[in-house]
Amino acid sequence: MDTQNKQKTGGLKANYLVQAWLVIFLAVGFGVALAGVQLALGPVIEQNKLNETLARVPELVLGSDLAQKMAGENQHLEIDARQVAVKKAGAEKYYGVYEATYKGDRKGWVIKTKGQGYADTIELLLGLSPDLGTITGLFVLDQKETPGLGAKITTDAWRGQFLHAPADQPLVVVKTGASKPGEIDAVTGATISSRSVTALINATIKDLRQPLADRPADTGKGGNANG
Repeated sequence: MDTQNKQKTGGLKANYLVQAWLVIFLAVGFGVALAGVQLALGPVIEQNKLNETLARVPELVLGSDLAQKMAGENQHLEIDARQVAVKKAGAEKYYGVYEATYKGDRKGWVIKTKGQGYADTIELLLGLSPDLGTITGLFVLDQKETPGLGAKITTDAWRGQFLHAPADQPLVVVKTGASKPGEIDAVTGATISSRSVTALINATIKDLRQPLADRPADTGKGGNANG
């Protein structure tokens, strides 16, 4: 009887060990496969983001009505794209900056920036007036916030609060009843996501105000839209 019990116990242990190794093998296999997919799709995803960014610049700088009017008249902004490095805490942070001009006249800026949200990284396109005094648009380029809650940061209604908001003072999130310039109503049930976006905007403007203010307007025609 003892021998049979030992055989059963040994068999169970061996079975559990096989199952454990099988789970590990499958986990590693799926991880490698996922990494391969991400490696293959990474450049495609980034190119799509760049295309989306360039397509959004006119609207974020001019507003949808004027951007559509210019497009209808076959008029286009010149877009000069560059990377701007800002030193922070002993390291450099890079921002994608798009300067929009028309016939040598600067019309505004669009800045690509990203930071931590509630669930994952949030990536934004922020439109600013030529003098950096006013927010002219906001677009959420990428986010993985909670569906039905934090993901509402992508809606026109919520993003619209930032349109014409002052950029010369920090924005403040309130839970209900934003009534003063610079106050932003939080998404109901998603205060962290709302604060993350607002804090990211505040930090971006603070970091880039001086570097962009020091840059003279590009008087050349035909901006570089690559980068």
